[in-house]
Order: sequence, then structure tokens, then C-alpha cells
Amino acid sequence: MKYALLLFCMLTGTGILSISAQSRKILLKNVTLIDGTGSAARQHVNLLLEGDHIADISMGNAKPSVDVQVKDYSGRTIMPALICAHAHVGVLKGTKIGAENYTRENLLRELKRYEQYGVGALLCMGTDRPLIFDGFRDSSEAGELPGARLYSAGYGFAAPASPPGGSWTDQLFRPATAEQVPAEMDSLARLHPSVVKMWVDDFGGSAQKMKPEIYQAIIREAHKHGIKVAAHLYYLEDAHKLVAAGLDIIAHSIRDKVVDDELLKEMKEKGVAYIPTLTRDESTYIYAENPGWMSSAFFKASLEPGVYEMISSRAYQDKIKNSTAYLQNKQAVEIAMQNLKKITDAGILVVMGTDSGAEPSRAQGFCEQWALESMVEAGLTPLQAIEAGTRNAAVLLKISDRYGTLEPGKKADFIVLNESPERNILNTRKIRGIWKDGKEVSQGPLSGR
Repeated sequence: MKYALLLFCMLTGTGILSISAQSRKILLKNVTLIDGTGSAARQHVNLLLEGDHIADISMGNAKPSVDVQVKDYSGRTIMPALICAHAHVGVLKGTKIGAENYTRENLLRELKRYEQYGVGALLCMGTDRPLIFDGFRDSSEAGELPGARLYSAGYGFAAPASPPGGSWTDQLFRPATAEQVPAEMDSLARLHPSVVKMWVDDFGGSAQKMKPEIYQAIIREAHKHGIKVAAHLYYLEDAHKLVAAGLDIIAHSIRDKVVDDELLKEMKEKGVAYIPTLTRDESTYIYAENPGWMSSAFFKASLEPGVYEMISSRAYQDKIKNSTAYLQNKQAVEIAMQNLKKITDAGILVVMGTDSGAEPSRAQGFCEQWALESMVEAGLTPLQAIEAGTRNAAVLLKISDRYGTLEPGKKADFIVLNESPERNILNTRKIRGIWKDGKEVSQGPLSGR
């Protein structure tokens, strides 16, 4: 009998602890709130957290109940955790990328790095591997694993014998005919990807583009499964053809020409989203120009061992400057920025993405912070850039019922900043704390230094 009583007490105690954890209440008092909706910041706001979600947002000095832990956040700003809709994870280690790096340990390490820079969730765009589909991805989405929440496009589609190449892309589908696509899409759909990714580009004329009948089949078959399709592209001409074929997401900037009104109209009418991976293109030349942030501790903390030495070396920088693509890449970014402004002004859904993690020079976490700055340089306001990296990204990933904006009932995933970025976007780098599921999980990449 006494053992039964002991067991009962133990079980009851566990239940009490569980209930206590779920009902934990914290009041973050007197904050400046940027809620991610694009609205102006609100001053002197109180954020009531209950368990893993936001229970209430109020103004003024209402006296909290006795069961609430109060934290005075005067002088601090809170904004939603960032969401990157175009990244790559697991394949980067040191100065190399490869399939051999795709381990559970490396994935967790990288997701933690993203989180330290304020990235609460990310979409890996088509280069994942079987490891994550045996519970890892689902556990990460649910917040049961540390670091940023991982969403996946599964295995992407590319043209035969065309980029992307390397061991880390050996899981891609490479249909030679449209007839191969239905069975391949059925196989991919069983993994429940957030989107389908396809590479249609010729990579600067170095490869064959994906045949139109194949990308049309990819779009058609994905839509049968209720999955949106994202395309890696470069040219305005391809954007026209793909949008006409039913494409849902342009996953890179259009970089060869300024977009025309016809494309803007069709994108708006069809609800096509646009991911301007500006930092992907800037990273092809920027290190040769030694930007001011390059020597900062905030940037260096995002790099793999050996990468700073590589990108700051004279040999690396001279190779960039002497490349025939140097001026072309800079011009491509200028066009990309013009297009981002035009697309934003047209009312098209713009979503933050960076292509971070696909090369050692595309630093995970820092690129997302840099992307906000680049979008502002393109003519967006700081609040528009933040909205692209919070609300809009959540809408694209179909998770806006829980993430992307700070509202009652949504998950308490947010960044605490020492200064407001409403007028100076660089203040998103002044991280005081990162919260996930109502708990502080990091104080930023420089904590403890």
C-alpha cells in the first residue's frame, strides 16, 4: 500500500509541476513594441506571457495579479523573431560544404546559431537529406529541439547535369522528361514539405535551363498535392514564363532587367510571393570592399572556423576584384534593389530570404540581419523590412496563426533589443535577449564575451 501511495504522490507531483509550468505568467512591462504587422511602434506597452504564448497586450500601469512575475523592460524594444524563407542548413562546416557535414550535431549547432541572431524559424530550400524526416524536422517545428525552428522544402528539382552540384545536392530530383515528374512528386509529397523548390536557371550561361515542359509538370503536380512551388531564377524573361505557368514563389531577385508593369500586374493578381535574396548576391563581391561590419565581433561570431581568414585574405579579395563577374555582380544587385522597391510598391508579398548556409561566405544568422539592412538600402522602410522578415514570411510558410506577429494567442517568440529599429534598422543587431515559447533562450551571439 505504501508503494502505491508513493507512486500516487510522485505522479500527482509531476502533474502539479506540469500544470504550474503551463500556467507560468510573466509580465514584460513598459516596452516599445514592434508587432510585425507593419504598424508603427507602440510605446509603454505591457506584454503578458502565459506559458508559451502571449496572453495579453495592454497599455498603462494596470496592477498585475499576485501570480505574475513582473519584469520592467523600460527602454527596451520587443519585435517578433525573424523568419528566413530561403536558407540552407547542415552542409556547412569550416570552409567547406558537403554531405558529410549533414549530421544531427551540426544541424543543431547551426539552428542554435541562427537563434542567437534573432532567427526563430527558417525554411531550408530544397537541399535537406533523409536524416531530418525521421522526426527531427517535426520536433524542431514543434519547439522540442533547441535553436531556430526548421521547416523544409525536402528534395528540390533541378535539370540533369546542371547546378547545383556537389555531394550535398545528391538527393535532388533531376527529371529528364515531364513524364518522370508525377512519381517523383508523389514521393516528395509523402514528406510533407512546406514548399517545392526547383532550379530553372542557366547559372550565368554555364548550364542548360530546365525545360519548360518539366517545370510546368512540377508546378502542376505540386499543386495537385496542395504544395506551393518556388523557383531559383535570374532573368526577367524566365519570371514571366514561370508566373504564367502558375509559379507561386520567386525565390531569388530578378537581376538582369528592371521588372515591367505586366509582370507586376500578373504577380499581384496571382498572389505570387517574392524573396529578394540580396545578401546572396552582395556576398559575391562585398568582402573585396571591406565593409565596416566585416571587422565587427557581431559578424565574426557568425562565421565558421577559418572563414574570416579566408574572406579577409589578399588572395581571396584579389580573386574577386579580378573576376570578370565582379562588375556584373554589382550591377545585378543594383537592379535587384530597384526591382525590390517596385515589387514592394506594387503591393506584392515580399518575404525575407538570404540563401545563407549554401556557401561559407553566407554567414548563418548574420545574413538575416544584413538582409534587413539591404532591404532598407533598396528603399523599404525599416518597418517594411521587419514585416518581410516576420509577418510576411509566416504567411508564406502558412504558420501565421502562431508566428510572425506579436498578438494575444500567438507564440511568445521574440527578440528583445536595447534600441528601437523603427528609424534605424541597424538596431536589430543590438540584441538583449531571444525568447522562444515564452522563455529566454539566448542573449545574442556576443553574450559572455
